[in-house]
Amino acid sequence: MFKVEDIANTAQDRAQKLGIRKFDLYGSSIDQTSVQVFQGQPKQVKASQKSSIIVRVWNEKGQVGVTTTTDVHPTGIELALQNALQASYYGVTEHVPDFSPLAKSPLPPIHRELGHPTPPSQLISTLISLETELLNAHPAIAAVPYNGLGEQKIERFYLNSDGALREETRTYASIYLYATTKEDNHRKPRSGGAYKVATSMAKLDIRGCFQEALDKTISHLNYQPVKSGKYTVVFSPEAFLSLLGAFSNLYNAQNILDKQSLSTPDSLGKQIASPLISIYDNPLHEGNVSGETFDGEGTPTRNLPIIEKGVLVNFLHSSVTAKRMNATPTGHANIGAKVTISPNYHHVMPGETPSSQYSLDTADNVILIDELQALHAGVNPLQGSFSLPFDGWLIKNGEKISCDSATVAGDFLQLLQSIIFVEDTPQITPAGVSPRIWVDSLSITGQ
Repeated sequence: MFKVEDIANTAQDRAQKLGIRKFDLYGSSIDQTSVQVFQGQPKQVKASQKSSIIVRVWNEKGQVGVTTTTDVHPTGIELALQNALQASYYGVTEHVPDFSPLAKSPLPPIHRELGHPTPPSQLISTLISLETELLNAHPAIAAVPYNGLGEQKIERFYLNSDGALREETRTYASIYLYATTKEDNHRKPRSGGAYKVATSMAKLDIRGCFQEALDKTISHLNYQPVKSGKYTVVFSPEAFLSLLGAFSNLYNAQNILDKQSLSTPDSLGKQIASPLISIYDNPLHEGNVSGETFDGEGTPTRNLPIIEKGVLVNFLHSSVTAKRMNATPTGHANIGAKVTISPNYHHVMPGETPSSQYSLDTADNVILIDELQALHAGVNPLQGSFSLPFDGWLIKNGEKISCDSATVAGDFLQLLQSIIFVEDTPQITPAGVSPRIWVDSLSITGQ
């Protein structure tokens, strides 16, 4: 692990030696331990410690050069500064990145409890015990081919020649279990899994992960084919958040400026979704165990409204896009050879009060989608279309019947407009916070 003040002093000293007046550094160090098991034996045990620094240097013409290094010693930092200076003379001359105007603004106050390392032997024994218990929990469960238990400690910092200096440390633990079945009646193997994260191993919901993986796997055993047609579809929190992330170009300012988005600069203030839904990006949410207080440019993060009661109210900005669009950086920048933008932690909630209430306990002929698959191949973010296989159930008079192979298809903007109900109960997931979302008339292809 590095000492940020030492790096800052070294960078300032070596930059002055090289005649560099303007520079910034963003770095991270990750200490990670993870284990996997198979049939009661350790399958993989990994421990690693990785450090890297991204260095940007501006020359006298205002061009910027970028380089990376894993050598955090004075000689490595000096060499990185020198290489970045040389690269700057080949840098772009239009829309050149600059320091964030908020790089020295106060960071949001946040209390983050840090965990303590767990011996790998304890991680292995815990996971072996869970695998054995899951295999014995139901006669149809044949294997737990995918599983993992691990911990990470992450340190991040940002500093620049203008006096900005930020650093933070966080820890988190994670577990995933994925079981598969095999039955003697020639029915297809079925599967189910669960994933949990927490700030430390002591707070990790291991039993909850076990029970969720077991319940999902068993619930898919008695599957039935689904007739193709239009259905009211209920998205689980995980499913809706994954679809929302796949179409995040809708409010990504860089995508919009590059004309690689469903939105334009004039889309702000327009109704793009049902007034029943509001969507925020809030990395500071208490459920976000890996929340960051600043982005790659040193801009503080915050709870940013994106869609309020169906109206698009904000884009995600870096300092570059904010300057081009006369806006303010929002804390979503990632620096590198090019400054990119990505969402942090979505928070989906009800908007206006609905005129009708819906419940899965009394639903009939409704599709409940638990998990979407093949998002990398089945989404066209530039056209807004999607066609995705899914794991889920057909709800018949409140009873869940697992769906055989089926696909959901539609247009994302139309989906947002077709939301008929946003449930009140939010669920915290690793990707964000969301309740279940009810959408009217989506195409389901089954048999």
